[in-house]
Amino acid sequence: MSGIGSLSAEEVEHHRAAGEALRTILDEAAEMVEPGVTHLEVAEHAEARIHELADGAAFPVNISIDDEASHATPGQDDKTEFGEDLVCLDVGVHVNGYIADAATTVDLRGEPDLVEAAEAALNAVLDEVAAGVDTGTLGTTIQETIESYGYTPVLNLSGHGVEQYDAHTGPNIPNRAVDRGQVLEAGDVVAIEPFATTGRGKVGEGSATEIYSLERERSVRDRTARQVMEQVVEKYRTLPFASRWFDLMRAEMAVRRLEQQGVLHGYPVLKETTGGLVSQAEHTVIVTEDGCEITTA
Repeated sequence: MSGIGSLSAEEVEHHRAAGEALRTILDEAAEMVEPGVTHLEVAEHAEARIHELADGAAFPVNISIDDEASHATPGQDDKTEFGEDLVCLDVGVHVNGYIADAATTVDLRGEPDLVEAAEAALNAVLDEVAAGVDTGTLGTTIQETIESYGYTPVLNLSGHGVEQYDAHTGPNIPNRAVDRGQVLEAGDVVAIEPFATTGRGKVGEGSATEIYSLERERSVRDRTARQVMEQVVEKYRTLPFASRWFDLMRAEMAVRRLEQQGVLHGYPVLKETTGGLVSQAEHTVIVTEDGCEITTA
């Protein structure tokens, strides 16, 4: 057993274990998505399996519908059922803090070409990933592939690096052509996630927020808010979490208060600004000297 680039052999094994667990969990969640099943049932099943197969979630299970692109997760007691929807499932797990992040789109409304556009863009760019490759080149491939299907990439979302207990780091993997990106190095771990849309290709913040992360610790007077903050520091560190994960009474109110005080950072649901449908495909890879290892395949 050997390391890859800057990663030790032990770190590589943690990434592989996280990816293997995630593949099982994402496949199970996708199988559950059908009309009449609630979003919460899928999220809770997947998150329960995460705790069985890995050390924890890298972020709450994202279940984005139609024009939603990211940060959508059900709230506590959410009874929303799947209908004739385009459903993007985005799941992240960690093993000892080492993260795997992957996504797939389940088509319940009859948009196979849109789904295929994101998948084809992902497959095309995976063939190009290697040490020494500029991420701007990858963005060009993603954009050209999606546009060849007659759709638009979501221009202001990108793939990203992952590090221990940090689900979004550099380098960024753009979903569009850029003149200069960042040069990949052996041992980089990146989540590549093309988004294809029938809209103009930009997302903006919606009004709903169910996902948060720790911004900074500070003295908090309210007892419930202080308990929430202490649990966040102990259980999630800098990783995002869902407000529904707390059993405390008035926890949701405490989370809102902590956000107002700058202790927590909220992630509003991101939606395509013109109401276009959005599909997503994603894998996490370890960059090698002559290609990449897909940990979530």
